[in-house]
Amino acid sequence: MPHSDEYFMELAIEQAGIAQAKGEVPVGALFIEKDEVLAASGNASIEGSDPTAHAEIMVMRKAAQLKGNYRLGGSVFVTLEPCLMCLGAMMHARVERLVFGAHDHVSGAAVSVYNLAQSPHQNHRIEVIEGILKRKCQTILKEFFQSKRQ
Repeated sequence: MPHSDEYFMELAIEQAGIAQAKGEVPVGALFIEKDEVLAASGNASIEGSDPTAHAEIMVMRKAAQLKGNYRLGGSVFVTLEPCLMCLGAMMHARVERLVFGAHDHVSGAAVSVYNLAQSPHQNHRIEVIEGILKRKCQTILKEFFQSKRQ
């Protein structure tokens, strides 16, 4: 029996916790193919001094290495709606499905600010499932940023 979107989002939330423990913004992601986790990661920009090391980029890099191909297909699960960079990379990788938890009303590129995944100007479309375990994903980020302000 296939796993649910909620099941995979819980695993992505675990990755967000691991990232937070390393001092990163708590965002976690998974790359899923045929109902299996091929790659899992949290944000790693601070740890790697790499502005492109968002959780989504990290899982796509790992999946591409495992598959030996940059054309990934499959699904990306992420706790926060992807930014333009990450969604652009998903378009180039031909990711088939994006599942995210919390909306990003500042820089979300899937539905909140931009709608790159369904843009008529692109030659690829990504199915977007939004709001899976939304409150849980929002709470992790909200608590993280509140603690930074104190």
